[in-house]
Amino acid sequence: MDSIVVKGGGALSGQIPIAGAKNACLTLMPACLLSDQPLTLTNAPRLSDIRTMTELLRSLGAEVTSLQEGKVLAMSCHGAINTRAEYDIVRKMRASNLVLGPLLAREGHAQVSLPGGCAIGARPMDIHTDSLALMGAQIDLRDGYLHAKADGGKLKGAVIDFPFASVGATENIMMAATLAKDTTVINNAAREPEIVDLAECLRAMGAQIDGDGTSRIEIQGVDSLHGATHRVVTDRIELGTYMLAPAICGGEVELLGGRINLLAAFCEKLDAAGIDVTETESGLKVARRNGNIHAVNVTTEPFPGFPTDLQAQMMALLCTAEGTSVLEEKIFENRFMHAPELIRMGADIDVHGGMATVTGVKKLKGAPVMATDLRASVSLILAAMAAEGETKVSRVYHLDRGYEHVVAKLRGVGANIERIKDQ
Repeated sequence: MDSIVVKGGGALSGQIPIAGAKNACLTLMPACLLSDQPLTLTNAPRLSDIRTMTELLRSLGAEVTSLQEGKVLAMSCHGAINTRAEYDIVRKMRASNLVLGPLLAREGHAQVSLPGGCAIGARPMDIHTDSLALMGAQIDLRDGYLHAKADGGKLKGAVIDFPFASVGATENIMMAATLAKDTTVINNAAREPEIVDLAECLRAMGAQIDGDGTSRIEIQGVDSLHGATHRVVTDRIELGTYMLAPAICGGEVELLGGRINLLAAFCEKLDAAGIDVTETESGLKVARRNGNIHAVNVTTEPFPGFPTDLQAQMMALLCTAEGTSVLEEKIFENRFMHAPELIRMGADIDVHGGMATVTGVKKLKGAPVMATDLRASVSLILAAMAAEGETKVSRVYHLDRGYEHVVAKLRGVGANIERIKDQ
């Protein structure tokens, strides 16, 4: 197992290229199941989750070829389709459930294993299955698998009112509805940039979709979809993570490919904390305004609010802010597991349920810490880069799910960081 060792101190300077969005790419890949013609994705991130989705799609009969060192994914599903998504693959990654909608839409039936638990809280499938039932699917849970079958072999349009703006359910139902009979309307739909990116890809394949980016999405079903080439949107979570690096350590860093409209609420909090974010021809430039970080309160919300996937990283910044900050986590339970590790580094954090109170300290101290999930992993690395002494972050395999070449990117702007093999 690998660890990452960081020696803190020193301002950062340079450029960091931002990859394509993991959460977008994992949604776009199952769209290849909707057509017998090729779908090619460019600007794909090189991550272990992408390899897991590749494994799952190949098990279902898709051909997936990785080109240009993994930055291009060429996919085709023109042969026989296996409609059973096995537990041994699905259990590795929550996004595996996104094959359910496309399989039902194309084949009229599917067996998909439940994806299991999650370290940051339960994310049930009820909203997915209830919505598909409104579209004429009969769904039973047997032996840990969702057995789904469309009445008459084809889904039908429906008006679906989500109880909350679920990103995964919005994506699953959007894909399912592209080949359904008549019109499907999703009310209280998620509005994330990854939803818009999926809609743009599906439209390039011939789907008729309106309203993406709003809370009401309308999909007119078509008889078939064709092939397309689509560029994966910039990863706004990787972008926000690396924006925090110069904010925490000092210096100035340009994030290539970044756009403020991907993270408007996040950028507002950075401004309040004393961080300048400036648009450039190539992306975003980030630097502290006057050397001091100010306390700010943060509440995680669905897009366009503050992203839950940046809460842990923002906490790392606020550990050395002037004053006291309150972070409220309203998306997932159990998402303050990084707090005890930051406390080991000298942070002053008090957690009560979904609230964390962070009182800034003058300096964090290096210490051995352990990553508990993907975003917690990188929050500890950010904190370590500003801490006195050396920090060893163990269990960093989580990082490989969401950040490509994290050590190389941070070393490229001056961080003293290396990845080592544990003895």
